[in-house]
Amino acid sequence: MRDSRLSYPPGSLVILTGLPGAGKTTLLRRLYGLGTESAPVIAGTTVVIDSSQARQRWHGRLAWAPYAVRRIVVFVTHVNRIRRALAEGRAVVAHNRGCGAPVLRGFAWLARRHGASFHLLLLDAPAEDALAGQVARGRVVEPRAFTRYRRRWESLLLRVRDGDPAPASGARVIDRAQAALLEAIVFDQPGERQRMGR
Repeated sequence: MRDSRLSYPPGSLVILTGLPGAGKTTLLRRLYGLGTESAPVIAGTTVVIDSSQARQRWHGRLAWAPYAVRRIVVFVTHVNRIRRALAEGRAVVAHNRGCGAPVLRGFAWLARRHGASFHLLLLDAPAEDALAGQVARGRVVEPRAFTRYRRRWESLLLRVRDGDPAPASGARVIDRAQAALLEAIVFDQPGERQRMGR
């Protein structure tokens, strides 16, 4: 991170991930003015997609469905919005709390399918701070689920810090103090979008 800005190639997919409650949505709200909207926000040539937007889109409409079904519908909506923005040739900054290998491989495939480079932005927060964040927002993850998130997160974080961002082409780790100083995410690095299929 230089000059309080993060820079990526034009048309990239940047997935912001971290433990639930780490402050990902808070960061996007500060940078892009997100609120309680139910649709992605367009900021110039960039589309900003928070998973809370998909949850808001379906809020109250699936009350009859089991939680597992509601979660799948929200996730599919979220991913489809990312796909649509990439298909339009836009840069995408998207929040996604899931950081398991299958999910990340899916995002890598999606980016590659649309000729975009795929990058991870990891917001690192201690587990106790993430739990406090969950309490503050009024939505606390069930302990066993949080343990799974934490295990996957720590595995990803270790790999990235060892220099392996796969399946992304690049990854950056910032802590909450650095996130508070971040002023912009820009897509101005030299280089063009990848060719289809590469």
